[in-house]
Formats: sequence, C-alpha cells, structure tokens
Amino acid sequence: MNMELKKAIDQISKDKGIDSELLIETLEEAVRSSVVRKYGDDIDIEVSFNHETGEIEVYQFKAVVEEVEDPATEITLEDAKDHDPDAQVDDELGFRLKVEDLGRIAAQSAKQVIIQRMRDAEQETIYEEFKDRQGEIISGIIQRRDKAGMIVNLGRTEALLPKDQQIPRERFKRGDRIQALLLDVRREGRGPQVIVSRGHADYMKALFKREVPEIADGTVRILGIARDQGSRAKVAVQSSDRDVDPVGACVGIRGSRIQNIVQELRGERIDIVVWSPDMATYAVNALAPAVVTRIAIDESEKMLEVVVPDDQLTLAIGRKGQNVKLAARLLGWKIDIFTESRYGELHAELQHLEQVASVAEISVDEFLASGFDTVEKLDEADDEELLSIESMTESKIADVRSAINLLRSFHAAEADEAEGAVEEEDMDAQHGNESDED
Repeated sequence: MNMELKKAIDQISKDKGIDSELLIETLEEAVRSSVVRKYGDDIDIEVSFNHETGEIEVYQFKAVVEEVEDPATEITLEDAKDHDPDAQVDDELGFRLKVEDLGRIAAQSAKQVIIQRMRDAEQETIYEEFKDRQGEIISGIIQRRDKAGMIVNLGRTEALLPKDQQIPRERFKRGDRIQALLLDVRREGRGPQVIVSRGHADYMKALFKREVPEIADGTVRILGIARDQGSRAKVAVQSSDRDVDPVGACVGIRGSRIQNIVQELRGERIDIVVWSPDMATYAVNALAPAVVTRIAIDESEKMLEVVVPDDQLTLAIGRKGQNVKLAARLLGWKIDIFTESRYGELHAELQHLEQVASVAEISVDEFLASGFDTVEKLDEADDEELLSIESMTESKIADVRSAINLLRSFHAAEADEAEGAVEEEDMDAQHGNESDED
C-alpha cells in the first residue's frame, strides 16, 4: 500500500509536468503542518519520505533530562534508557509517530495542503515555461469571449487576447485557430496570466523573422515599425551585407514572403522602407511613393518641412493622413508637408517679413514669436499690439510702418509694370492681327 504513494507521486509528476522532488517536499510539508496542528507548535519533529519503502516517516525528538518539565519535548533518563540503554542526559532521542494516528481532520488538512501546493507548483511551472517564450509566435484555439477580450486555449493554460491588442475589424468565433505574439506573462493570484497580441508591432517583426531568413540570421535588421493595425504599416530595414538588398529580401520572389505576412494580417498593406542615418534620405524613403523635392530639417524641434509637387500632395499625405502619419511615427519626428506653390508663397512672405525686420533692427523670430507671421498682420496691428513684440520700441514702430509702406510701394510698382507688359503684349498681338488682315 505504501508503494502506491510513490506510484501516485510519479504519475502526478508525469501528468502535470511537476518535478517529483517538489511534490515530495510538498507532501512532507503537508504532513508536518498536520502534526503541528494536532500536537502543537512546541513539538520538535522531522518529516521525511522514504524512497525505498514509499512511506512518510515522522520522528518526534525529545531531550533527555533529570526531571521533565515539558512532556512534549523532554523525557527522563530512566524512560530514555528503555528505548536506548546508552542514553545520557542532554541527549536527543527520536520517536517515530504513526501518520495514521493523525486523525481524520489532520489527514483532510494534509490533503488540502497537498492539492494547493500541487496547484501552485503547476502554475509556477507554467509561468516559468511561458515567461521564457515572450516574443515568440504561439498558436491556440479561441475558447470564448469575455469583457476583457478573447480567451485562447494554449493547451496547458489559457491566454488573453485583449481588445486593444486585436486587429480592428478582425472577427473570430469559438474553435478558430489563431496565431499571436506572446506579449507578457504576469504573476496573478489565480495563476499566471498569459497575454498575447496580434496588433503589436513586435508581432509583425516576429512574422518577418519567421518568413525572411536574412532577418532571422541578422543580415537584414528591422530598425523601426509603424502600424495602423489592419490597414497599413511601414517597416524600416537595413542590410549589413552590401550584396543583400533589404527590400528584396523582405518582399521575396514575386512577393512570396511579404504576401504570407499580409495574408496573416488580413490584408494589411506593408511598405518596406530603407533606413538611413541621414534624416533627409530616411524621410524621403519613408514618404514613398510620394516624390519629395525639398526638405528643411529643424533638429532642435525634431521637425521636418517637406515640399512636394502640387500633384503629389494627396499621395504624400495619404488617405485620412495615413501616409504622413506613419512616416512621422517611423521617424519619430514631426512632418509638415507643403506643395511647391504654397511653399513659394510662404517663402516669399517670410522674405518680406525679414526685410521689415531688418529695417527695424529686430529679429524676425521675435515677430514670429508674437504671432506676426505676415507683413499684412503687422500693417493691421495698432501701436499697442506692436509694443508686445520683444525689442520693439516706439521709435522702431515708425521704422516698421515706413518699411511696410516702402514695400507696398515697391509691390505696387511691380504690379503696374507687370500690367503694362500685359497691355503691351495685347497691343502687339492686335497689331499683328491687323497686319495679317491687310
């Protein structure tokens, strides 16, 4: 009968994947707790599992004394010699207790401790197994839906696919098999909480690593991912081998590699972007397929002013601003996009503003900081408003007014000259027509 306990331990160890020594320690602790519950905390005991007999052995230790004050922990020399003729005062003698004598309540307590410790050990085993797999792609079966998200059966445990880690508009039903990224494993009271994701950027990275050998072996590196889950993504790549094209490696022959990823992500469009240490080059690549004609970089503000041909504005911005939004997220910089015509207008206006600032001997940045970004706004402002500009004085206000009037006169002259040229062209054309009639 005793060997049945050893067989049970071996079977549980095999079925639950729990180390048998851990089970034995748990069993010993449970019996120790039951003995203490029955006999009190003062008793000195030792509990051990005998591997040869398959028995739990419990020994109570008592000190040999001349006169007993505590029968639970002491024994007289006379009584001690009945057990061991060589016993001496201050020796310790061990007396075996019968586990069967613990009683029904103590046995039930031991059973509860064993069950709880087994459950804890199993949960610890699951935690250790899954925490080492974070960042891997795992598969499971949709089991049910709850308020937090989808519950996915992984076999040994369940995982949560939170709502914010799902791909928008993606629908699953019970029994569907899915793949996801093992995002996190958390210790919780009811056992380890496994969190998986299909919307995280690292899931896309793991898919590329699985589909593209050059990424798996480190020849091609992914240096950034910006995703609008389920719709579009931009992936920045770099090759450490001059002979390996990072874009070609990711796309594959006739798009075979990237199509597998797109299919897994339910048709999410993916742009492969060549990373560059030069921000201007990187930005041009990130804004593709739009054509960029000019870029101004403000490193202190991490801002880019990008100029595109007038007919490329829609392409550069993208549907609902998606292209420029993903490019900005990929670069980590703010991007302002202008058409060439609009940029020309703004540049001309800034030149005029700089001319006025130069006459008044005030920095144009001070005009801009006070909200005066056009000459027209300066012209419409009263003296009190102009004095709000740093470095502005009443004498300089007169300089500003004079500069604006001079600029206005110059523009009027230019306009008259242009109008005269047009009239002259019209007259020449009219004379030419009359000559043809003659």
